[in-house]
Amino acid sequence: MKIGRFLNGGKVVEGRIEDGEVVTKSDERLKIKDLKYLSPVNPSKIICVGLNYVDHAKELDMELPHEPILFLKAPSAVIGHEDIVRYPRTTQKLDHEAELAIVIGKKCKEVKAEDAYDVIEGYTCFNDLTARDLQKLNMQWTRAKSFDTFAPIGPHIVTKDEIDPSNLNIKMLVNGEIRQDSNTKNLIFDVPSLIEFISEIMTLNPEDIISTGTPPGIGPVKKGDEMEVKIEGIGTLRNRVS
Repeated sequence: MKIGRFLNGGKVVEGRIEDGEVVTKSDERLKIKDLKYLSPVNPSKIICVGLNYVDHAKELDMELPHEPILFLKAPSAVIGHEDIVRYPRTTQKLDHEAELAIVIGKKCKEVKAEDAYDVIEGYTCFNDLTARDLQKLNMQWTRAKSFDTFAPIGPHIVTKDEIDPSNLNIKMLVNGEIRQDSNTKNLIFDVPSLIEFISEIMTLNPEDIISTGTPPGIGPVKKGDEMEVKIEGIGTLRNRVS
């Protein structure tokens, strides 16, 4: 099942997506073409994983990490499908990063890997935009990762019963050209092990996002570029840079 959030004449509506329509909890049917996409979640936190694809580590000629490398992205950076990404004046190199995002479905702590799927609501597309030059200047990555609009999420959630996160094709296209092209089977740390590792550190809340890392091929975008994160079984997250 696909679940989305939309703006309908100033009112936020949520529901399942069927045949180009949103079916609300009250069974009202609204045509998606008449609605504005919103981020499908309002996360209390966004936990991201660095260097989590085998092929990306090879591209960088780096050793595989022994445990996940984590960083946080500010929730105020969240935007939805077809929203505009703003290019900050303080950076000269803005990079795209296509990622599969896990959406947490229930409050949880210290979850074992074998129980990880019990706390997942579903999956969505994520673009971990990064001011690469600022990332290299600072020991901590918060500034480079957390500008407003640097966390596009969407276009919707696909529930966990419809997705095998261990084998999904993932791509990034910029102006129709493929920049990143891999598969989640190349993840160093899979979905259950990430949830076990992260939930040992912090409590996870409903709608929290765990973004699982990016494959090889990250690169810069400029004003006017259109980015598309495409993940098999989920769909396309599209945003333009301005």
